[in-house]
Amino acid sequence: MSKQKVESSSRVRLAKQRASKPRKSSSPRAAVSRRTATKHDRVPALLRSAGGTTIAAIMRATGWQPHSVRGFLAGVVKRKLGLKLASEKTNSGRLYRIVGEKSASANRSKAAAGRTDA
Repeated sequence: MSKQKVESSSRVRLAKQRASKPRKSSSPRAAVSRRTATKHDRVPALLRSAGGTTIAAIMRATGWQPHSVRGFLAGVVKRKLGLKLASEKTNSGRLYRIVGEKSASANRSKAAAGRTDA
C-alpha cells in the first residue's frame, strides 16, 4: 500500500468515528443528572450518613486507593469545601463523618479574604 492510500484510509476512518459519536446534550437538565453520579458527590454523601463511613467503604464506592481517599478528605473535603471532619476509632476501624457544615457564604467570604491578603 502506498503512503497516500494509508493516509486517506485513516482520514476516512477518523471521519466515520467522529460522525458516529453521539453529540452531547446542551440542556442544563442533562448536565445535572450526570453530575449527581460523580465520585466527588458520592464521598460527601457517605460522610454525611449518620454512622459515618470508613476509608474502606469510600474505596469501594470510588475505586480509589487508600492514599487517594485520605488526600481527597484533606484536600477537597477539608480545604476546598471547608467542611469539618470528625474521626473516631472503633473496633471495626476508624470512622469519618462531617460535623457542623459551614454555609456556602462563609466559604466565599473566607476565600475572598484570602485573596485580598495575598
